[in-house]
Amino acid sequence: MYKLNRVAGGVALAAALAGASLSASAEEMNWKMATPWGGGPWLERDAQTFADYVDQLTAGDIAIEVFPGGTLGGALRVTNTVKAGVAEVSHNYVNYDYGTDPTAALLAGHSSGLTPEEFMMWMYEGGGVELYEEFRRDVFDVVAFPCSILGTEIFLHSNKKVETLEDFQGLRLRTSGAWAEIASRLGASTVVMAGSEIYNALDRGVIDAAEWGSPEMNKPTGFQDVAQYVILPGVHQSGGFLECQVNQDAWDGLSAEQQELLRLAGKLSVFDSWLASSYADLEAYQELVEGPNEIVQLDQSFIDAIYEETRKWEDENAESNEWFARVLESQREFKAGMTNWQQYRLPIGAMGRD
Repeated sequence: MYKLNRVAGGVALAAALAGASLSASAEEMNWKMATPWGGGPWLERDAQTFADYVDQLTAGDIAIEVFPGGTLGGALRVTNTVKAGVAEVSHNYVNYDYGTDPTAALLAGHSSGLTPEEFMMWMYEGGGVELYEEFRRDVFDVVAFPCSILGTEIFLHSNKKVETLEDFQGLRLRTSGAWAEIASRLGASTVVMAGSEIYNALDRGVIDAAEWGSPEMNKPTGFQDVAQYVILPGVHQSGGFLECQVNQDAWDGLSAEQQELLRLAGKLSVFDSWLASSYADLEAYQELVEGPNEIVQLDQSFIDAIYEETRKWEDENAESNEWFARVLESQREFKAGMTNWQQYRLPIGAMGRD
């Protein structure tokens, strides 16, 4: 039995302890982890959490050293770094491979309306994680599974007030992935740029607005210091996942038990990241509320237009992409079943909370 320093809930902990009964390996494996992250929670907390769980669950048989973005290859080409064996494992965002296959957007999270909690349910109870691993193997020749959750993002840090679809017309917007395409269809002028370039672009007026991450992720960027408006809610990315990839040859060199322990490390890391990021978002958002920025809520008619355009985009891609169609069908079936939630679950703020 191996003691877990991070407690990810009674059920998950029991599963981890029950499954961690490896026989001693002939030799330890020292793996390098490639990431796109220059710093912050995704690198220093989430990637390291996975590495720590792997070390604990395998009793040190697999040791992972985490490297910042650009160290082991292109920061946005982590999949190639792992596929080529430059790194045995990664902590990555599947949406960086959107240009190769737009199915990546469905697995990373897009303007579909799935919250982090719903995304976790679809992944682990609705067949999503099996589709994820099969897709990555089939199209990209790497083994991959979720290992961090993405919280609901801030819709925009903006120097222009955006409430309606009309306000969105011609907005010079920094974004990426599927939302860059959908936002363009809705009238924005989209620009794709690295996260490190956003602050200066906002400050100099090169762009009007930008989306990046959740309140916790955006806090250290300083976007709130160079953009007056904070636009909510984050309908463009209401939830999603980061992944851990493993080189196929490295994966094949593991025992079946070790492979399952890596998947378990990913699942435990997802749970940990959900707790940590959700709690940190509360404080970061409250600082925005109490700060000098103006908080703006999108008009419901604009939100409806986003969902309508997203569905058109989904249907178009499903017609020509078999993988996209498979994942989309699974997610839509799941969302249809989730409509029952509102019939028996209390909304946040109920039961007399202020």
